[in-house]
Amino acid sequence: MTPEEPIEQPEQQIGEQKLISDRLAKAAQLRSQGIDPYPPRFDRTHTTAEAAELFEKLETASTNEDDHPQTEAIRVAGRIMARRGQGKASFIDLKDGTGSVQIFARQNTMGDEAYAIIDLLDIGDIIGVEGAVIRTRRGEISVAAAEITVLTKSMRPLPDKWGGLQDQEVRFRQRYLDLISNERAMKNALLRSHVVRAMREFMHSRGFVEVETPILVPVAAGAQATPFETHHNQLDRDLFLRIATELYLKKLIVGGIERVFEIGRLFRNEGLDHDHNPEFTTIESYQAYADYNDVMEMVENMVAHIAQETTGSMVLPEIEGVRPEIDLTPPWPRLDLRTEIKERTGIDFVESSDAESLSQAMRERGIHVEEGSAWGRLLDKVISSEVEPNLIEPHFLVDYPVAMSPLAKRKPGSDDIVERFEAFVVGSELCNAFTELNDPVDQRERFEQQERMRSEFDDVEADRLDEDFLVAIEHGMPPTGGLGLGIDRLTMLIAGEDSIREILLFPAMRNI
Repeated sequence: MTPEEPIEQPEQQIGEQKLISDRLAKAAQLRSQGIDPYPPRFDRTHTTAEAAELFEKLETASTNEDDHPQTEAIRVAGRIMARRGQGKASFIDLKDGTGSVQIFARQNTMGDEAYAIIDLLDIGDIIGVEGAVIRTRRGEISVAAAEITVLTKSMRPLPDKWGGLQDQEVRFRQRYLDLISNERAMKNALLRSHVVRAMREFMHSRGFVEVETPILVPVAAGAQATPFETHHNQLDRDLFLRIATELYLKKLIVGGIERVFEIGRLFRNEGLDHDHNPEFTTIESYQAYADYNDVMEMVENMVAHIAQETTGSMVLPEIEGVRPEIDLTPPWPRLDLRTEIKERTGIDFVESSDAESLSQAMRERGIHVEEGSAWGRLLDKVISSEVEPNLIEPHFLVDYPVAMSPLAKRKPGSDDIVERFEAFVVGSELCNAFTELNDPVDQRERFEQQERMRSEFDDVEADRLDEDFLVAIEHGMPPTGGLGLGIDRLTMLIAGEDSIREILLFPAMRNI
């Protein structure tokens, strides 16, 4: 039977309160008939994808072209996304976590009493359906309903099927609606899970041990960021949400866990934009007896592995308006930071070695200078505005000034450069890594310098002196290569999204 045009008016035109009243009335009518509109369970035998696969296998095995094969009775469940038809036949689009299937309901098959339940169904309701899988005359694989069970009577309407959820704020505030109505949102949510799984597999294959470290910490150290503060009543002490997992993980290196990593949430009291959210997820890893060259090799191979596992290729396709085709196949080019800045801007940070001369060089080239900034903060601005946007294909920027890297080890033969790299793809930072500083005297001096910067420049993001960490490395930490990589940004890259809010299931939002 050919489906008719939809018999329901667009729900947005009716008014939400009336819709809720109508649905409450239908729920009451179901109860009056002895039907629980919220039963505790349903014995589903197949997902919608499995139902379609079951029928296709049966159809392939059929040798008679005149046959009209149908499977044995199965039970599927899902949410009603659309209804068509009227009178003695109805068609329902049923969606679950694997896809969707058409439900074909006929009065002469179900019987008058069972078929009457369709009049009490609305788009958004969750139902269970029992019946054989067939192919209709129009060629649609469908479940021929013998019985329909109401599993959840929805009280509020879904977004209009054709218009979708257009308001970006509503999409992010009510992510559940976005997942229901937007296939891209569901795809991104599942992709992120697959990215994390592939990452864990890669790290375990290299002998790394996964651990968990404290989220509430007495000193918010290990990165240059503003922390969130809180207070513990029982201990009567101020604490912070961690801004990095670095220092605790390096304590484990001191303790003898030679390859360690943590996938965890970090919290930084910073602004919101397409790349930043106040809470985000990273992987931090530390490998004893390794340096930043070893970590570079690990990063390029890990990212390529994750792309291969999640998309089937190390080459990400072009997405118009977002990115060109990106080849993640190792090895990635290594670019010397000093050389790259000189080529892009003419600024030599070795010659412009103080805040005043660097500020002047920036002004001469039209680069914004934030007054009162320390030298390292100014150079970071030069990198972010003049270098990073040009790094579209994957690249490593290597060898940073010591003033920008309080936890990194100096490059042999240099007093001013450390063994640090950052990875960039499509103009965005993907990770930060370095050969870890394990000289406790040098580390203490660097921390003290950061504390002076906090006072002199009112730099609330300067790193903090953590005495407990210093005591730990005074016991001896082996040469170590460390990494911090943003999982949300990596997922953005693979998904082809240009906003972190498309990847985070529940991004931070401003007050309504």
